[in-house]
Amino acid sequence: MKEITCKLLVIGAGPGGYVCAIRAGQLGIDTVIVEAKKPGGTCLTIGCIPSKALIHAAEEFEKAVHFSEGKNSMGISLSEPKIDLAKTVAWKDSIVTRLTGGVSGLLKKNKVKVVEGWARFRDGKTVEVETEIGTQIIRAETVVIATGSVPVELPFLPFGGNVISSTEALSLDKVPPRLAVVGGGYIGLELGIAFAKMGSKVTVVEALPQLLASYDAELTRPVLKRLAALGVTVLTNAKAKGLSGKGDALLVEVEGESREIAADKILVTVGRKPLTEGWGLDQIELDMAGRFIRIDDQCRTSMRGIFAIGDVTGEPMLAHRAMAQGEMVAEIVAGHKRVWDKRCIPAICFTDPEVVSVGLTPEEAKVQGLELKIGMFPFAANGRAMTRLGEDGFVRVVARADNHVVLGIQAVGQGVSELSAAFGLAIEMGSRLEDIAGTIHAHPTQGEALQEAALKALGHALHI
Repeated sequence: MKEITCKLLVIGAGPGGYVCAIRAGQLGIDTVIVEAKKPGGTCLTIGCIPSKALIHAAEEFEKAVHFSEGKNSMGISLSEPKIDLAKTVAWKDSIVTRLTGGVSGLLKKNKVKVVEGWARFRDGKTVEVETEIGTQIIRAETVVIATGSVPVELPFLPFGGNVISSTEALSLDKVPPRLAVVGGGYIGLELGIAFAKMGSKVTVVEALPQLLASYDAELTRPVLKRLAALGVTVLTNAKAKGLSGKGDALLVEVEGESREIAADKILVTVGRKPLTEGWGLDQIELDMAGRFIRIDDQCRTSMRGIFAIGDVTGEPMLAHRAMAQGEMVAEIVAGHKRVWDKRCIPAICFTDPEVVSVGLTPEEAKVQGLELKIGMFPFAANGRAMTRLGEDGFVRVVARADNHVVLGIQAVGQGVSELSAAFGLAIEMGSRLEDIAGTIHAHPTQGEALQEAALKALGHALHI
């Protein structure tokens, strides 16, 4: 097999990797990308996109159940609904197939060569790739590591049998009657709520004192209320210990007492770790920052000619962070002047209701010693939210008291993920409270709550 030489080699075709390769191709850089599985990475194939498909299907099914039981005031009724999870998963897979095909098409359109297989470094300029037809050697002037992350496995709850990760949860052919979720972070709660809506009896086990520990209590309160309404059992300060002898129950320790939680499936969602093993990291000896590859503000590693982007470089482990880094690195390789200077990276939890946090929370701003103006507007006073039966939640704006520059915007409520772009833009543009308050927001929309929150911070909200 002939050796391949190129200007840029990207290892991993997840969101960061394929965006980097596409942008490099647009800039006329001779680019090769290596991926062992389908293009799109975890996010597209077994993460973000598939989970949102399942979440949406669960929402629609729950609505149908409510209509059949007469639990609505809109005058809609229907007969007893049923869900065929195997068909739901097939629908989800069809979306994934279309998107992965789209990524492949974009790579081809931009003249990026795709090599299918597992890459391993020989040195800082050379990798060998195990493909279906043998070993392929690739030599490159510049290398971008975009290998992503994998679910954390607990040694006393190894994946297999009834113990599953999010990957297996998104491919079940039947709704488990009893589901135990180990880990009360965003992945566990997103999937736990979805399965609760589809009919599972869900128990969430969290070792910390609260669920969604990365969000403040004010934001998570509506989510906890919804969990209770769905009949989800929540155990905090609870430690999973392993499986029962028969394997049909989860052993848990709560406040010094042992319990057994009967479960047909045990979903372990205790976080993700960078994929730094199996591709020859020991051959190039990069500086590390704990488990992650250390990078500078241009995503350069400690070895000249090697960049790293995405989950393998640290928190926040989010697809849109990886995409932004990938685009930047491609432009740096092309000779453009670029640095990583993001004021905020939106964090979204697709629970019911959804949670969004962009920039600094009030607590984070206070730690920096800043005097604040904070405005909060409830969706209970927003007409559009009321017509969607989604009035539980709010928008909160955090700004400096001295010059009114917006430092952070948070929200919890139905569909608030779609407001994250406006939140991020406001902070990236250096908006002041007056900028948001003076922008005409369309009526009736949930986005009006952003304007009203800014007005509230200024002391004169109009609708509350």
